Amino acid sequence: MSHPARTLPRFLALLLFLPVVASGLPQQTTYESPPVNYSRTRPVDAVAELTARIAAGRATVEFERGQGFLKAVLRELGIPFSSQSLVFSKTSFQRQWINPRAPRAIYFNDDVYVGWVQGGDVVELASQDPQLGSVFYTVDQDPAAPAKFRRQTDNCLQCHDSTGLTLGVPGVTVRSIFPAADGQPRFSLGGFRTTFRSPYEDRWGGWYVTGSHGDLRHMGNVTYPDDPNPEMKQFRDKGANVTDLSKRFDPEPYLTDTSDIVALMVLECQTFVHNLITRANHETRLAVLQSDELNRALGAPLRPLTEGSRRRIGYACEPLVEALLYSEEPPLPGPVKGNSTFAADFEKRGPFDRNGRSLRQFDLSKRLFKYPLSYLVYSRAFAGLPPEARDVVSKRLQEILAGRDDKPAFRHLSAEDRRAIQEILAETFPKLLPAPGK
Repeated sequence: MSHPARTLPRFLALLLFLPVVASGLPQQTTYESPPVNYSRTRPVDAVAELTARIAAGRATVEFERGQGFLKAVLRELGIPFSSQSLVFSKTSFQRQWINPRAPRAIYFNDDVYVGWVQGGDVVELASQDPQLGSVFYTVDQDPAAPAKFRRQTDNCLQCHDSTGLTLGVPGVTVRSIFPAADGQPRFSLGGFRTTFRSPYEDRWGGWYVTGSHGDLRHMGNVTYPDDPNPEMKQFRDKGANVTDLSKRFDPEPYLTDTSDIVALMVLECQTFVHNLITRANHETRLAVLQSDELNRALGAPLRPLTEGSRRRIGYACEPLVEALLYSEEPPLPGPVKGNSTFAADFEKRGPFDRNGRSLRQFDLSKRLFKYPLSYLVYSRAFAGLPPEARDVVSKRLQEILAGRDDKPAFRHLSAEDRRAIQEILAETFPKLLPAPGK
């Protein structure tokens, strides 16, 4: 029988799940029923593909002293070491090994999140499947056995499916809490789910944050006393502009000595958009199924969709469109600079237009990205959206970027922003958006 820690993976390291928020969407959506059939459907995500490559002898994942299978897993999945983000709060199922002297490490790319704990029994993975959403795996840290990626469903979904955190779909998210000196959350003080819309002063409680950011203040790098009303300015000032973590813990066992602020900003942005993509996917597929069933019962042609189904798809896609365009992102109070190679590693992936522009290019002076449309439009998760959802998203983007929608959510987009995004998409993703004037 497996050790309990190996059968209860809860990717909580403040990477949690996102539920269905009240936005006009029905609350009874279930991904375990048709058409999603989450637990019964074979995934086709990046980890499933790696498993197939290993079985075919086209990839190997070797155990290495120190981090076990971690390095090999990251290399095979194309996840940069520079994405390392460190969380020291005891908010993972492997919490017995986590504390401010031994933080948990999170690594990520566009498709996969990987969690590693010093002395932990397993490496944890959350991989984005184009139809299912987040699919969870563990790899036993056993040097005597080959790496085996074990899919986890019920145990992980206890935490990674929440209406308040993961939008009611299997997903991941970032949270900020008030950690005690030993890393235990001070639940009496509350906490925050953080996205790119969150006030900076509420972010990264329980995380290490490295880099320079001037007057920007956050909750990272500090622990909180047993005080029902701590003086937050004092703690935020103490945790600001930290570039060296060696006095807080020994960085030697980790792949880098940083927990880059830019990586953290991308992480909390990306997890939110991933969950919205999954929700739009599931809601659209369910709406199409129910429309077909209703039309079949009435003896009518299966298409077009019923009016109710079209509305439901629109409700699911509109929050996604707003997030793709970074609506409600608070302005940076000044320049932000990480202290790792993450920003350069991230930007160089492109794709670029003929003028060298990319949706991955950072601004980091007034906002996170220079061109405010998410690079996740290129992701396998976005490509997995049903045609009905892609059509809605494409139409809305065309309307907004053409200046035909003056909703407050899009007023942050200047005429220059809209034109640049249109031009970049016309060359790098013409199926999503035609060239200006066409």
